Amino acid sequence: MKIEVASRIERLPPYVLNRLKMLIYERRKAGADVIDMNMGNPTDPPPDNVVEKLREAAVDPRNSRYSVSAGVYNLRKDMALKYRRNWGVELDPATEVIATIGSKEGFSHLILALMGPGDTAVVADPAFQIHTYAVVLAGGNVISVPLGNDQAFLDRVERVLDTATPKPKLVILNYPHNPTAMTVDRPFFERVVKMAEKHQVMIIHDFAYGETCFDGYKAPSFLEVDGAKEYGCEFSTLSKPYNMAGWRIGFCCGHPEMVKALSTIKGYYDYGIFQAVQIAAIVAMRTGDEHIAKQALIYQSRRDVLVAGLQKLGWDVQSPRASMFVWAKVKPEHLAPFGGKTVEFCLAMVDQAEVALTPGAAFGEGGEGYVRMALVENEQRIRQALKQLGRVLARTNAPTT
Repeated sequence: MKIEVASRIERLPPYVLNRLKMLIYERRKAGADVIDMNMGNPTDPPPDNVVEKLREAAVDPRNSRYSVSAGVYNLRKDMALKYRRNWGVELDPATEVIATIGSKEGFSHLILALMGPGDTAVVADPAFQIHTYAVVLAGGNVISVPLGNDQAFLDRVERVLDTATPKPKLVILNYPHNPTAMTVDRPFFERVVKMAEKHQVMIIHDFAYGETCFDGYKAPSFLEVDGAKEYGCEFSTLSKPYNMAGWRIGFCCGHPEMVKALSTIKGYYDYGIFQAVQIAAIVAMRTGDEHIAKQALIYQSRRDVLVAGLQKLGWDVQSPRASMFVWAKVKPEHLAPFGGKTVEFCLAMVDQAEVALTPGAAFGEGGEGYVRMALVENEQRIRQALKQLGRVLARTNAPTT
């Protein structure tokens, strides 16, 4: 029997990263030691006391029962306290905070709760894939706007809000940005709130990398601007700052009606996060500030090694102020043997250099010519990756994959 998938599945393009993942798998299966800088998947451990609390809570049979989809109250209360402590934002844990199974799940379900066929969202290009395809899966339409972090970018967004029919319902933002590591300062969000007020448009801000900052930079929260909660919400996660990616715990905070909409749809889809994980997450937020600072210094050191090495290769790369990525424009001569396409280039680097990078084209047309490199390998492995890349790139007539 032939299975017919839903039209929403047919609207999705081929997932270009699948080819890369399969090649990494095949090369490792053949015995290659692929240095994987493709995915922002932390390799460093979570705080010891958080792991110990998880172990302790996991053996309590009461925590193996279904939890609540919104997250236990104390978990939401501690996220509210974290916002007050770090960004001076006052949140009501009961109505303005909800726990999610990682920020990606929460974001996807909020889009499903807010959007339907015919609705439109404005998304920057390039963008983390789910920012675009959650809208597609909800039946909505995406208007892509070239990415920026300045007034010129907001002017581009406003032109869309002024002219598009039907009027866009949402603007999706993400700073520190994935994949480019682009950052903003507080005045940017002040202008965003004014824009939202003028056009009566909702804002969703993905703040997943907000605590991974370098060189004294502190990423602003969208919610710290007066009036922000009236127009939008913000997603955060414990995945990156606490090295708890596989624990799948994040938050949506802000506009109470948006939080309520997410809570409603989650009530149909899930029974909440394993309660032992929620208890351990409370400990992380109460005691983990020092861990976050130390982890940021680790990423900063790796960033310095990687940026210096890429610049030595002749690539155009800026040293990022935040996130766990470096976004680099590949030297045109290095792309040329692979048809000038970053997907083919990255496949070739796995095959020939045994180094995995993410092609910028995976994040939209604006990413072509760039690669994203995750700071998940230690400094020694990063140096080795640079040597291996350099050897392959020195072969001007290297065959394509």
